[in-house]
Amino acid sequence: MAIQDSRVILVLALMFSTGVLLQILGCVLWRNWWPMLTGLMYVLVPMPYLFFGSVGSDTYGLGSLASGWVDAGKFLTGFSAVGSIAIPAILAHAQVITSGALIMELAAAFVLGCTIVTYDYFSSRDSMSYF
Repeated sequence: MAIQDSRVILVLALMFSTGVLLQILGCVLWRNWWPMLTGLMYVLVPMPYLFFGSVGSDTYGLGSLASGWVDAGKFLTGFSAVGSIAIPAILAHAQVITSGALIMELAAAFVLGCTIVTYDYFSSRDSMSYF
């Protein structure tokens, strides 16, 4: 998992900081801090995968049971990721936040999602180049 190129790290840092900036601006510009619930979801999204999805290949003969835990971790991670998009939509539907804040929050989710996909791409590319 070693990303060697410093330009990639710079781009990832820029993408992440842009996503966080959009998240905060979605709250500050409309003077409503309810969209920060989505920021809480960004912290909670990777937790199920970290707890359940990191079962190593050394399962001591529990192959199907271990893959069940991995699947449960992936399901809960996906469920949490959908929640991070659904929370601003529900708040906008209930007219707790404005449509501008909704667009800003969805843009932040998109940028942070692209950051994760970019990191995963370059991380897997680096690990495959050694073979």
